Amino acid sequence: MGAQWKSKHKELAANAKGKIFGKLAKEIMVAARGGADPSANSRLRLVVEQAKKASMPKDTLDRAIKKGAGLLDGGAQLERLVYEGFAPHRVPVIVECLSDNVNRTKSSMNVLFRKGQLGAEGSVSWDFSYVGMIEATASAGADIELAAIEAGAQDFEAADEEGTALFITDATDLDAVCKALPEQGYTVTSAKLGYRPKNPVTLSGDVEREEVEAFLEAIDGDDDVQNVYVGLAG
Repeated sequence: MGAQWKSKHKELAANAKGKIFGKLAKEIMVAARGGADPSANSRLRLVVEQAKKASMPKDTLDRAIKKGAGLLDGGAQLERLVYEGFAPHRVPVIVECLSDNVNRTKSSMNVLFRKGQLGAEGSVSWDFSYVGMIEATASAGADIELAAIEAGAQDFEAADEEGTALFITDATDLDAVCKALPEQGYTVTSAKLGYRPKNPVTLSGDVEREEVEAFLEAIDGDDDVQNVYVGLAG
């Protein structure tokens, strides 16, 4: 399922846009702790570019930056939490959360993982690589293999049915590759650090896959969850 699981039905939800903006605002707030100027804060710049591509309103974006940088009173202190475990059929899962209430998030994860298994730190992360992941679309005639080599990416996945290709980078090279890809005919649509499975599990039937999908849908529906990474092939 690639580097990051995505709900098939997310785009159909009436509140999908608001949920996307909420997640992006949290990422912006955390990134802005390193400074409110995107030109001097590469992590913030990447998230801001992603927010603009998602058509986040400018006042929402600016407010998130100011909150994160401590320029506004009453900004919530968000903590990044990572949970590891298994979906049904022993499919490894890593869940990234941003939360202002650790106890609430922990309680939610305990409930959500009942149909799978919540593991200890390190229980599945050994089977994932922490990398940069860049989604990009190609202009006419662009060569994905050449683009990956010239831009300094480690690996790539060919464009999906929506025309989006995935470039994999070393965690430290994410920003540099983002800047280099446009010169190779690719428009970056999103860029982030995340987890990529080393040995994805192959399920034997549709029923098993549906059980895993339902589990992942429930996890992704929690308000504190930012990203869900799953070691599932196909």
